[in-house]
Amino acid sequence: MAAQGLAWVPEERAILSTLTVRENLELPPSRPGGWSTERIYDAFPVLRERGHHPGSKLSGGEQQMLAMVRVLRAGPKLLLLDEPSEGLAPVIVQRIGEIIDTLRQSGMAVLLVEQNLKFASRLADRHYVFVDGQIVDEVPREQVEARRDDLLRYLSV
Repeated sequence: MAAQGLAWVPEERAILSTLTVRENLELPPSRPGGWSTERIYDAFPVLRERGHHPGSKLSGGEQQMLAMVRVLRAGPKLLLLDEPSEGLAPVIVQRIGEIIDTLRQSGMAVLLVEQNLKFASRLADRHYVFVDGQIVDEVPREQVEARRDDLLRYLSV
C-alpha cells in the first residue's frame, strides 16, 4: 500500500519501542517525494535531540511526531491519521496541526479521524460524522461554527 501512495498513522502510533528514534526513522525506505531526515529534524527538532533514545522513552507527543514523520519518508499521496491529538499537550497538538496543514496545502490528501472538534475544524475541508460505522451527517467547513452544538452532541461532549 505504501508503494501506491497510502500511509497510515494508527492511534496507538506503532513505533518500534526498542529501536532508537534514529533507527525508527531509518527503517522505512525513503521514496521519491518523501521527507528526508533533515526535513524531519527541521520540522521536529526534538527528534534530532532524542535521536539516540529508544522509542519507549519518548513522551506521547514525541511518539506521535515520530509516528507521523516516519510514514512521510515514503512520500504518500494520502495520509490517514487516527486520533493524532489524543492525550497530547496543547503545544504538541498545535505543532502537529501545523504539519498537517502544511501537508494539506502542499496537495497531499489527509483523512483525519478525530474527536477533538477544535483541532479538526481548523484543518478539515469537509467533516463527516460517523455513528456505528455509518455517515450520519456531513458539514462543510464554512458551516462548522454554526453547527458546533450539533457536532458536540454527536461527540457526547
